[in-house]
Amino acid sequence: MSIWIGIDVAKATLAIHVHPEGRFLSLPNSAEGYAELLTRLAGRSVGNVLLEATGGYERPVMRALADAGLPVTRINPRRARAFAQAMGKSAKTDPIDAAMLARMAELVVAERLHPSAAQEELRALVQRREQLVQQRDDDRRRLKQATHERVRACLAEHVLWLRGQIRAIGKDIVRLQQQVDDDLARRLMAVPGIGPVTAASLQAYLPELGHLDRREIAALAGLAPYNADSGKKEGKRRIRGGRGAIRRVLYMACWCVIRLQPDFQARYRRLREQGKCAKVAITACMRVLLTRLNAMARDKTEWRSPAW
Repeated sequence: MSIWIGIDVAKATLAIHVHPEGRFLSLPNSAEGYAELLTRLAGRSVGNVLLEATGGYERPVMRALADAGLPVTRINPRRARAFAQAMGKSAKTDPIDAAMLARMAELVVAERLHPSAAQEELRALVQRREQLVQQRDDDRRRLKQATHERVRACLAEHVLWLRGQIRAIGKDIVRLQQQVDDDLARRLMAVPGIGPVTAASLQAYLPELGHLDRREIAALAGLAPYNADSGKKEGKRRIRGGRGAIRRVLYMACWCVIRLQPDFQARYRRLREQGKCAKVAITACMRVLLTRLNAMARDKTEWRSPAW
């Protein structure tokens, strides 16, 4: 008989519930805790292990479970809370949350693809580069407003240091891109309007690129429009959920693609002429761009622009 496991992840501990046995245990969120968990699961038929995204604290245990060949699913905490409320559980403790996750593990499909160690490292570097760029831009704005010479000198020095750090991390990102998938990185950067930063972000935040169909990849990025119909009422379709980080990257990249590629330019103009607002039109173009990039990655082909 298969068992279903829910793990409520905290910074220091793992609250683990085994369903339908009803067993609960608490282990440290460390390499020793992962080893003990794998020992306890050795030889068992595990249907699924489900845990919440907790700002990165869940990644090491996910990596340990995936490397051991166990099915692991990570979900948004809002989904887990909604499930608990639907089951009539208003109280919230680590054992209760772990039990709800274990019951939910029977109903969700395990993630199809787990990032490799190199992809995880690439993601960390891309995130760090974004943080440094944000700090640099913040200090450049402060520099324009600062009047005290000592403050201005401090800000200018910090901006200079941040620029050096951004360049250094950029070199590490290029090196890791080659380890993860050099061929895909090359083909992404060959697309007019997509540069090294966008290509690295796609590889870091969307390792499923090329492994899902067009509907699944659009939903994963939060670019799929969902119906809101009820009876005779036809509600307005809206996007929701998905990975905000990749949407932000695609948003800026898509403006460059629209400017450089006539077919995207025509698509955007046509949508605007039909009365669509700019945000709806750019979102539609982002969805088309992502699905075409996904097909290119899946089929291992070069980008093809229609002849005009």
